[in-house]
Amino acid sequence: MSTLTTAVTVPAAQRESVGTRKDYHALNAMLNMYDCDGNIQFGQDREAVRQYFLQHVNPNTVQFGSLKEKIDYLIANDYYEEAPIRRYRWEFLEDLYRRAYAHEHRFRTFLGAFKYYTSYTLKAFDGSRYLERYEDRVVATALFLGAGDETLASRLVDEMMTGRFQPATPTFLNAGKAQRGELVSCFLLRVEDNLESIGRGINSALQLSKRGGGVALLLTNLREQGAPIKKIENQSSGVVPVMKLLEDSFSYANQLGARQGAGAVYLHAHHPDIMRFLDTKRENADEKIRIKTLSLGVVVPDITFELAKRNEDMRLFSPYDVEREYGMPLADLSVSEHYDEMVANPRIRKTTLSAREFFKTVAELQFESGYPYLLFEDTVNRANPIPGWINMSNLCSEILQVNTPSTYDASLGYETVGRDISCNLGSLNIAAAMASPDLGATVETAVRGLTSVSDQSNIDAVPSVAHGNDLSHSIGLGQMNLHGYLASQRIHYGSEEGVDFTDMYFYAVAFHALRASNRIAIERGTAFDGFEATAYADGSYFDKYTERVWEPATERVRKLFADAGIALPTQADWRELKESVREHGIYNQYLQAVPPTGSISYINDSTASIHPIASKVEIRKEGKLGRVYYPAPHMDNDNLEYFQDAYEIGYEKIIDTYAAATQHVDQGLSCTLFFRDTATTRDLNKAQIPAWRKGIKTLYYIRLRQEALEGTEIENCLSCTL
Repeated sequence: MSTLTTAVTVPAAQRESVGTRKDYHALNAMLNMYDCDGNIQFGQDREAVRQYFLQHVNPNTVQFGSLKEKIDYLIANDYYEEAPIRRYRWEFLEDLYRRAYAHEHRFRTFLGAFKYYTSYTLKAFDGSRYLERYEDRVVATALFLGAGDETLASRLVDEMMTGRFQPATPTFLNAGKAQRGELVSCFLLRVEDNLESIGRGINSALQLSKRGGGVALLLTNLREQGAPIKKIENQSSGVVPVMKLLEDSFSYANQLGARQGAGAVYLHAHHPDIMRFLDTKRENADEKIRIKTLSLGVVVPDITFELAKRNEDMRLFSPYDVEREYGMPLADLSVSEHYDEMVANPRIRKTTLSAREFFKTVAELQFESGYPYLLFEDTVNRANPIPGWINMSNLCSEILQVNTPSTYDASLGYETVGRDISCNLGSLNIAAAMASPDLGATVETAVRGLTSVSDQSNIDAVPSVAHGNDLSHSIGLGQMNLHGYLASQRIHYGSEEGVDFTDMYFYAVAFHALRASNRIAIERGTAFDGFEATAYADGSYFDKYTERVWEPATERVRKLFADAGIALPTQADWRELKESVREHGIYNQYLQAVPPTGSISYINDSTASIHPIASKVEIRKEGKLGRVYYPAPHMDNDNLEYFQDAYEIGYEKIIDTYAAATQHVDQGLSCTLFFRDTATTRDLNKAQIPAWRKGIKTLYYIRLRQEALEGTEIENCLSCTL
């Protein structure tokens, strides 16, 4: 066995005496201060990266005499899983590492480097030394996802090293490691109206939270407070006590304290407990009912908006009665479609609430806490190409998939295993993807990489999640860096050209993602379970692309794609794909979902998701280091006007941008709306209406200017103020 050493050779040009070195944290902080010419000091942050490596990373990175020595050591000492590596020829492994290092990767920001070495890279078990550089983590991920396929592994290395594709944190963090967590970390679970299902739901939440997973649970089917149990009236305690049990569960099972448990619960707007559900987030709520850490989501159908428009009361329907009348749970029923007949049915107990009062309460709580998330039920299901009813989302409100219930015996064993949902994510960097020599190949490599995550995931602690994944092979290809790319091209976010680009980019990605999934289905000779009953199989999904020409509406966007050498799909391309899909199917039941993106945006030097930046220089609090400053990607002192923050841009342009993307995404997009500090609850309600009308599927957080971190305004240089 080799002996570890932390020695590192530093080129003479980089050698500096200890006395002349500058503190990298102090250098990074200079981003928050203009120089004497009134410029943001981007160069100081680049120097902070350099000093971080010289002073911290290089001296604490273990060096090996050869690649073989390194791989043998990491396998022998239980750092790397052996099987993913041994699937490949040794000559290929050597070539792949050379391929990764040939890219000469450099972190563009201090926070990007700091995030990577703090949160992702492989460390010695005592945490004192680094065993990987960025290139090593990329290769380990590519080898794992390649699963022995040398071509796929090579392509994944190229896509990740160029920054075109970035797997989500659970995959990039864990792939290839012997001591690892799950490759996916977000789950959606149904809870049915019986104690067995509630008990199993809590147990599943514990199991998933222990593994670092975030879990959303559907509570719509639970009977309301005061409903009968075994025909005895006024016995049910409703949904709030279950929420308290779940909150305590997530607090208890927190991955050994390394990651706090995270949960969300979704309830239908027409559930009789809806106001009690919302009241749990009030700042002055009684501690017996107050929910502090659990996220709340509300499912809102079209009829609720229509009733509010007419200033009418909304009826709230007992799930206990609805299930007995319709033979299906409330969550699986279109409330808009059945509203009038349920109102007229005397066997369904109902209470009334002013629809406008409901929306006012939602806005008040969003003002206080940012919650609840909103899921526009009918919008989601009109766009859903899969049979079944979508009734909930996840912690970040971008996963929208059909689920089915499980049934249990008295000991909480499964009698029938339903389909619950896991979120399998990764994102393209829009700026890098637009620079790809082949956008279609980039998208296909990402789809194949994410499909590999699905194929290699087995959450056996929760059989309904494993079952759903095995049947659907669902993935969520996301996007990030929209604002960064637009600004780099001197296009304002939310402008006519900005919305036009968003439309055509997502149009192209949808085509290439479907084509990739179709190719996988052809290669494997199978489609996802239930494909024959979908809008893909009957061809109706493709009508919007085959019945009219999709092309850029502005000359500037037309030129962007032309200059990038990207040929946008034609009607003929869509017709050809339609026939191939109808004949062979697609392998993945769902293909796209746009998450908020967090840490992966920093290490990828991208603006988060497809929303605007929150500030030109973001301030984050990073553990013992304290404040760390992050400049908006692609920003320099010459293009600052294109980096208006989200509060200046306003919710209207954000909605327009998300609406353009939404029409090409089969799942959802995590859409946060930003408001200035002058906003009122009425302004929040006014924003919800155009979001719903323009086809937005979900609304994630509501952010008010005062919620931004203190100190986001750049200060003048101290020497200039003396």
